[in-house]
Amino acid sequence: MACELWTAKLDTYLDGELPREEELALREHLRTCPGCASQALDRIQTKRSIQAAAMRFQPDPAFRARIRQSVAAPPARRAWKWNWPPLLALSAACVVLIAALWITHLQNRAREQHLVSELVDLHVSTLASSTPVDVVSSDRHTVKPWFEGKLPFTFDLPDLQGSQFSLVGGRTSYLNQSVGAELIFRLRQHNISVFIFQKRAVETGCAENTATSELNFHLRNWSKNGLCYFVIGDVSADDLQKLATLLKS
Repeated sequence: MACELWTAKLDTYLDGELPREEELALREHLRTCPGCASQALDRIQTKRSIQAAAMRFQPDPAFRARIRQSVAAPPARRAWKWNWPPLLALSAACVVLIAALWITHLQNRAREQHLVSELVDLHVSTLASSTPVDVVSSDRHTVKPWFEGKLPFTFDLPDLQGSQFSLVGGRTSYLNQSVGAELIFRLRQHNISVFIFQKRAVETGCAENTATSELNFHLRNWSKNGLCYFVIGDVSADDLQKLATLLKS
């Protein structure tokens, strides 16, 4: 009965519209209930699929033909003796260029949205797992060597002693069929995922110092030495930025 009450509020929670007290209570419930956590993951994937479909736009040949026809139609009356063919050709070229740039922008947005969706899914799957990490340790000198031989790259881990963040452990993760590292950090009762992948595994969205909010999660990402870093969690944007700053150092 308790699970039914919580699942009825999942959509409101994922949209970030649940009152603060209920949000904290539901978040705690998801950490201890694999069934509700699985339903939350399914709904996240459904929402992401709907958003990706809404942003997808591929013009067909008929669309291009209508654009050319609309700009190439001769004027009904010629009040001035303009040299129309070159002007029409220039106008048509401008319209086609603007349409192409807009389509490219939409396609890039769709790819970025898809990347964020995949990272959110990976993070939620980790939270819902009974074994969220493959190597359990708060010592960076234990976690980092564990990845040797499992990844085609190496990375550095900062010393977090004296900070409010603690290292829980790590595991391998996959993005676009490429293996990477997932590190789990804890802030109070919140788990934060840090994903590290090679740039070639990320089609887009690896720009420097970008900030994203998605389905009650915040994300920070940057690139360095051929690697892409993604920090994601349900903590505040300021807390996430603090951890990102420590990792960059």
